[in-house]
Amino acid sequence: MTALNDIKIADFSWVGAGPRATKDLADNGATVVKVESRKRLDLGRRSPPFAGDRANVDASAFFAQTNTSKYSVTINLSDPRGVDVAKSLVAWSDVVVENFGPGFMERIGLGYDELRQIKPDIILASVSVAGRTGPMAGFRGYGNSAAAHSGHAVMSGWPEGEPHMPPFAYGDVIAPMFATVAILGALEERARTGQGQHLDISQIEPMVHVLADLYAQADAPEKPGNGDPVMAPHNVYPTGDEDGWVAIAVENETQWQALCQTLDQPNQAGDARFAIAALRRSHLVELDQWLSDLTRKYSAAALASELAEAGVPAAPVLNGKTLFDDPELNRCGHFVTLEHPVLGACKMPTPPMILSQTPARVSRSPLLGEHNRQVLVDWLGMSPEQVETLQREEVLG
Repeated sequence: MTALNDIKIADFSWVGAGPRATKDLADNGATVVKVESRKRLDLGRRSPPFAGDRANVDASAFFAQTNTSKYSVTINLSDPRGVDVAKSLVAWSDVVVENFGPGFMERIGLGYDELRQIKPDIILASVSVAGRTGPMAGFRGYGNSAAAHSGHAVMSGWPEGEPHMPPFAYGDVIAPMFATVAILGALEERARTGQGQHLDISQIEPMVHVLADLYAQADAPEKPGNGDPVMAPHNVYPTGDEDGWVAIAVENETQWQALCQTLDQPNQAGDARFAIAALRRSHLVELDQWLSDLTRKYSAAALASELAEAGVPAAPVLNGKTLFDDPELNRCGHFVTLEHPVLGACKMPTPPMILSQTPARVSRSPLLGEHNRQVLVDWLGMSPEQVETLQREEVLG
């Protein structure tokens, strides 16, 4: 038994901001039906890398990781008959999730007012860059737009450098966490009152939320780079491995002395330049150079292990391959190997929390339209002949 076994979700969302939220719910047992279109493919299905390095709607690693444990149906929402099928799915569902541009669901007859006519206690979660209300309600964009507007871009990069965009759409990762909490909260409220509601989740506001403490410090906080206002050293340092790096953070003088002992430099602990954190921060260039010369004599994993054992916060800097091969993450069950018809055997991350009584159960991502018959015939009660006709006429496509 998983935690959300009885929850049914019609997932109209695409790319990242919506699908990541419904992935969390699906991995924890909710039955999530992903509504797709062959005429308007989810951009996630077109996102590399692809298995075998050949573009294929069922071979995207990005899509596979973002849509585990879901079912896929194809519905042409530009056809009124397709919208009627979608309405049947809404009647079956507890929750509807969408992240289209503002106004799209209303234009096709699936806005919140219409959904309540179909199912009065429905919960609709709408995820967008800037929300559904206020002066930016019509704003269209992606996660990088939210990074710029929320202040993440100006805070990223090196001190005194130009604004730097995060290397991926960070808003597509942060907003889904808030969407998941909002959906679970709305389900709890409905269990008490019988009332559904419309949830409005933006990307900009959650990203401001996670930076709020920095902006509370000053009107224009400086870029920290890898530095920290309290800890020193607080950086990544090269090691003897090929492209190897180790991250080290020293919070207090006990850790500083332990660092010097581990690096076989006990006398350095009393160096006048480095005696206390405030002095180390004022001599960061010399400190980082001194440490870099020493860390190059070690492997990242070995040094991180030695430092951690001595009480110094440290970790090797992992890349994609070493992350998936990391013994600690694999030992604790963070990755599960799933057989996918196109990708083959592939590792997928499991939810980063463990529920002792209702553990998550992750299954592979669906092929495009793989579950049309199961969902439409077995669950919604349509006849096989009706489904075949709609498929032939590209209403289910």
